[in-house]
Amino acid sequence: MTVTLFVPCFVDALFPRAGICMVEILERLGHQVVVPEKIACCGQPPFNSGYWGEARAVAEKVLPQLAAAEVIVIGSGSCGAMLKVFYPQLFAGTPQMELAKQISERTWEFSEFLVKKLGVTELGAQFPHKVTFHDGCHGLRELGVKKSPRELLGKVAGLELAEMSEAETCCGFGGTFSAKFPMISTAMGEVKCASAAETGAEFIVSNDSSCLMQIQGLLSRQGSPLKTIHLAEVLNQK
Repeated sequence: MTVTLFVPCFVDALFPRAGICMVEILERLGHQVVVPEKIACCGQPPFNSGYWGEARAVAEKVLPQLAAAEVIVIGSGSCGAMLKVFYPQLFAGTPQMELAKQISERTWEFSEFLVKKLGVTELGAQFPHKVTFHDGCHGLRELGVKKSPRELLGKVAGLELAEMSEAETCCGFGGTFSAKFPMISTAMGEVKCASAAETGAEFIVSNDSSCLMQIQGLLSRQGSPLKTIHLAEVLNQK
């Protein structure tokens, strides 16, 4: 099939390797991948801050770019939730309501797309390291993504998954939350980092680059040897 890959702002600007890995994986599975370059942002930052009018102005530019997409895949639980869960709410009662619903129905988070849509769990990846997994809030709570990334990691040769006690605890990023409430954000992130360190893992894996940015920032300032890596990067290791 033709897969329209929605590359989130954080991936595009700061973690391009995650996006490249998603393209390579999907192409290796035999699919054609297109990446709409005109999409800059899904509108989540103003939406989460309560500025729905401003969010709608941004999202209105996204809808026509995705209107003809056969299937939309996003390597981010937060942006995935915006399109799949919040776009129908954001455009309710507007002329774009039906298109927003159609786009919602065709949108998949990356790991869910592989496992539940394509039925793929084995990608021939090798990553001989002990890892722990962080469940991003939007992916877990809005999209219900929990098992799929773990099924994929379970098929990676040499990888040992050690679950942390605070796997489902927020990392403290929350987009504008970390800017508005830095002390609370830092305290939440420190809980996450401590829980991950207790597992003895070498890497923290997640399917959301924004969470990984928050966590890696704290780890680096703590002088921790722990590193973060996007799920797609692990699955593309040979």
